[in-house]
Amino acid sequence: MGPIGQGLQDQLARIPRSPFGPSEEELRANLAGEASADAALSLHDAELALAETDETGPEVPRDLTAAAFFDVDNTMVQGASIVHFARGLAARKYFKTSDLVDVAWKQVKFRVTGRENSSDMVSGKEKALAFIAGRPTAELAALGEEIYDEIIADKIWPGTRALAQMHLDAGQQVWLVTATPVELAQVIAKRLGLTGALGTVAESVDGTFTGRLVGDILHGLGKAHAVRTLAIREGLNLKRCTAYSDSHNDVPMLSLVGTAVAINPDSDLREVAKNRGWEIRDFRTGRKAAKIGVPTALALGAAGGAVAAAVTRRRDH
Repeated sequence: MGPIGQGLQDQLARIPRSPFGPSEEELRANLAGEASADAALSLHDAELALAETDETGPEVPRDLTAAAFFDVDNTMVQGASIVHFARGLAARKYFKTSDLVDVAWKQVKFRVTGRENSSDMVSGKEKALAFIAGRPTAELAALGEEIYDEIIADKIWPGTRALAQMHLDAGQQVWLVTATPVELAQVIAKRLGLTGALGTVAESVDGTFTGRLVGDILHGLGKAHAVRTLAIREGLNLKRCTAYSDSHNDVPMLSLVGTAVAINPDSDLREVAKNRGWEIRDFRTGRKAAKIGVPTALALGAAGGAVAAAVTRRRDH
């Protein structure tokens, strides 16, 4: 990933600036998306190579041109996945107490408002890069495995998980799309039995993080570019694909596909979904999820997910 990352960075530096062309922010978003697709497919191929030695059951007939793309934070996982990972790292003394208090406060704001904050993202990016600089990429992945089992496994939304399984059962690829580092996002995807993950790519050389990002955090336009790039490389028909998210920031990604679904949406995304006739599924409360627009083939899988979520909530209470 290191040589690829550096090559893309050099490519960005060589692009001539034009007042009528894309902004530097857009170029970085495109770079982040392309790097994310490269990393996702590379990690996916590595997983397939390992799986070839394992015994598997009957293979589900594959639907080669359709896929589902799931945002992670507040969509697949309750809260922010990167903060959950930070909690696990703090328990292992990788962070100072002051850093843990800071990420805890950001988690509170995220859970209360349901929205990502750009200044929080910048601050988080700087601290994360400072933490991983000079560390082996394998170390981050190993820590991710441990922390997923300890913290994140119990925070998966059953309803969203059921939707993902519905796509898998239909023979479709299922990808996570998140600002979380791709190595950690891949851990979540692997644990859930999904195809893989598109995430933020941190540059590495010879298996060691340099402390720089390839492009920028995978966010907004970057997510859309990552999905588009992966679709081209995998031969997917985006009109037959489905995307799920809780955040208004993911409207670019949701707008790319034939079926967009708002999961646990923030107020802005809820409004967009109503205006565009997108489905809305809310697993945060006991009330029946709102259904906007024409019912689709998602209905059966989502109904099963809602039941699972209700059972889990009653158990918790």
